[in-house]
Amino acid sequence: MSAAVARSAVVRSAIGHIAEALREPEAFALAWQRDDRRYPWFVWLGLVATAVLGTTTYGMTMGLLGGVERILACGLLCTLAAGLAWSIPLPALYILNSMSGSQLPVGSTVLAALVTTSWGGLAMIASIPINWFFTVAIPFAPFIFLVNLVVFAGVGVAMMDVFGRVMEKLEPDRGRAPVIWLLLVGAIGAELFYFFGLFEFVVANG
Repeated sequence: MSAAVARSAVVRSAIGHIAEALREPEAFALAWQRDDRRYPWFVWLGLVATAVLGTTTYGMTMGLLGGVERILACGLLCTLAAGLAWSIPLPALYILNSMSGSQLPVGSTVLAALVTTSWGGLAMIASIPINWFFTVAIPFAPFIFLVNLVVFAGVGVAMMDVFGRVMEKLEPDRGRAPVIWLLLVGAIGAELFYFFGLFEFVVANG
């Protein structure tokens, strides 16, 4: 019974921290930066899980016209593309920041990125009804492509704002300059989405 109680406490703690990260991302990251809090591993994992949940569920709606196999494939590929798009430029962000005078440690840089991706995952979940409605109501591939572009653009702008606010809070003297890094994330993400065929909205036969 005690083990079950302990697991329940861990889950509640993780959910509480993640809710705080989504509600007040700047304060959440600043608490770590100042050593006011040391978030346990399951909180970091929870932030990753939130981002994965958002990209997977939204990706599944991108495959609605192609049947069950396409739905499952799009969910997996969307998460893979988003994960690679964020992971590939992350070392460059830290290196370039350090070269330009940043004093942020690796942990704070990674946490800022995780908070941003987690927030983006939540935004993508909120966008599911939009994509679902227009895909079902107007199953015309060019139109659905446009709807998805609008959704991704909106989520991208929101994530840039969150990341900018977090980085500005961590290093006020540098402002929001690191936001430029997200342009690289967007460019790599767009190439991967095209490579994986996520923008191919084809109606399944039968």
